[in-house]
Amino acid sequence: MDFITENNALVFKRQGETVRIESWGKDSLRFRATMLKDFTGRCNALTEKVEACKANISVFDVEYTNGDGTKEKRTHAKIVSGRISAEVNFAGVISIYRDDSLILREYFRSYDGTISRESRCLKIVGREWKGVQGSDNFKFKLRFDPNPGESIFGMGQYQQQDMNLKGCTLELAQRNSQISVPFAVSSLGYGMLWNNPGVGQVTFGNNMTIWDMFSIKEMDYWVTVADTPKEILANYTNATGHAGAFPEDLMGLWQCKLRYRTQDEVLSIARKYKELGIHIDQIVIDFFHWTYQGDWKFDTKYWPDPKAMVDELHEMGIKVIVSVWPSVDRKSENFYPMYEKGLLIRTDRGSIETYDYQGDCVEIDTFNPETRQYLWDVCKKNYYDYGIDGFWLDNSEPDYAVYDFDNYRYCDGSALEISNLYPQYYSRAFYDNMVKQGVESPVNLLRCAWAGSQKYGNVVWSGDVPSTFEAFEDQLQCGINMGLAGIPWWTTDIGGFMTDDVSDPDFKQLLVRWYQFAVYTAVFRLHGDRGPYNIPPLDTRDWGGGYLHTGQDNEMWSYGEDVFAIMKKYYDIRMELKPYIKSLYDEASKNGSPLLRVMFYEFPDDKECYELKDQYMFGDRYLVAPILHLNEFEREVYLPKGSWKLTSTGETFEGGKRVKVKAPIEYMPVFEKQ
Repeated sequence: MDFITENNALVFKRQGETVRIESWGKDSLRFRATMLKDFTGRCNALTEKVEACKANISVFDVEYTNGDGTKEKRTHAKIVSGRISAEVNFAGVISIYRDDSLILREYFRSYDGTISRESRCLKIVGREWKGVQGSDNFKFKLRFDPNPGESIFGMGQYQQQDMNLKGCTLELAQRNSQISVPFAVSSLGYGMLWNNPGVGQVTFGNNMTIWDMFSIKEMDYWVTVADTPKEILANYTNATGHAGAFPEDLMGLWQCKLRYRTQDEVLSIARKYKELGIHIDQIVIDFFHWTYQGDWKFDTKYWPDPKAMVDELHEMGIKVIVSVWPSVDRKSENFYPMYEKGLLIRTDRGSIETYDYQGDCVEIDTFNPETRQYLWDVCKKNYYDYGIDGFWLDNSEPDYAVYDFDNYRYCDGSALEISNLYPQYYSRAFYDNMVKQGVESPVNLLRCAWAGSQKYGNVVWSGDVPSTFEAFEDQLQCGINMGLAGIPWWTTDIGGFMTDDVSDPDFKQLLVRWYQFAVYTAVFRLHGDRGPYNIPPLDTRDWGGGYLHTGQDNEMWSYGEDVFAIMKKYYDIRMELKPYIKSLYDEASKNGSPLLRVMFYEFPDDKECYELKDQYMFGDRYLVAPILHLNEFEREVYLPKGSWKLTSTGETFEGGKRVKVKAPIEYMPVFEKQ
């Protein structure tokens, strides 16, 4: 096997495979491999111009002892870029080091310096390629040896209780409430980006780690090392992009429900908030304000003068955001023009339908730049030109009727190969064009994202989650791991999305606890589908803005005086925090730090903090301990070393231990670092 040096890259070829390892930013290496003649040249998430770092590359011989006791020399190679290095042995097996300590090694059974007989018998290799019949793509597995005691975080959003992902299998695919952002942060001081948007799965097993892809042309991953998670995130966002400046006038309350059905209803809600002296920063107009899916326009029967509505809201200092779905009903005026132009997703077999909620729909192909421009042109005419400030890009996974990824195809390739990038391209249909319109910091709301989405003005929310304490507990680790995956603008539906009975006292308790938590997150947004569904439709038509159901009221005053009093109290807290929140947004733009931070992010030397999943830091100052269980009115909190003030009473505690504090319904425990 021959090793080749190309600028800052180490290249070798073996058994038809070409592998390239190169310096890619501070203390970082990029690893690529292919069985084809050339690499694709795709950057995927690694879009930024990174700091040029000189790599030192050496080729040398290592003496091995054969099974019969004889010795022979085998050629190895090593590439060093700052604090990270990778060594390749005679069999093409890669080992990765941080300051000369092993952090990742491809699965290989030769620990004692001998040429392993075990690996010959098992016939399991670190990089496994199997051709996909009839194409130039491959099924691919990358295996790493395990690291005992390692903890792994990040990777996006998965609806589960496990914050530490060691021992978990994660699907690398986008679904409603599941967001694959494949950047992992290790307790061993490294971060790894799986720079491939294909569908697959990863298992962080105790016996090995396996990245298992169903259809790819090349392996592509990136590893960075640093002393702290904060420095790891800084290296990562330098390579994939930084979040923009978040507008100060969106740091307060966003008002939303399923669904405001008329122009008058939106204005009546805004006017009442104004009468109560409560300023809302933004009001959200949800789905089926339109005629058909894919028309992307107001139903004029219920929205007769959108510009006048927007003008009045703007006079009150309220911005307006409207829901846009990527689904196009066959009855839509845009269906056949888009279908004929090839702007919709294609199916490899069966019906062309990809989505079936309230219509026979095909979703748009966001990989196609013509699609993105067509969508923007329609939405500019029907929304933006009326003064609409932003777009709620719902169903942005996209939300397929059936998640048969092997059946869907985009202009750039099959869904199996690239589908996880879909939400990012969807957001760019609006972000890129709003920038062209002169918007300094576009902010749009999405239900999905991928690595690098942070730089396209994406506020990402956690999807249509149930209104239960169990789901609430899931959201805490979802937000923490999204932040560690580089997505700082993350939020939830306060109270969860799916509620059966708004009058249920247990739900009201959940709503209050969720609302208290939301004050200490990036975006403070009141939303949900509130049952029961006993409100009659406005219209007998089976289409348009009047026919679909709506949920119960979901404003601050909708749940009784006691709930309103608590909400108002916490609304005031949010307003008082705005200068501090602005500083956190500024930090996110600068170095990638999330607003909602896992405990070890601020206390990386405290081993206890790596085990905590029911409390977090809001920035570097506030330790937040949400109430995650029904009828829980006190809880235990771990305080790292230092002095901490309980904000409810002013009582001071010395850290380095656990304390138990009261948590009446009126208060969620929050400690301020002194």
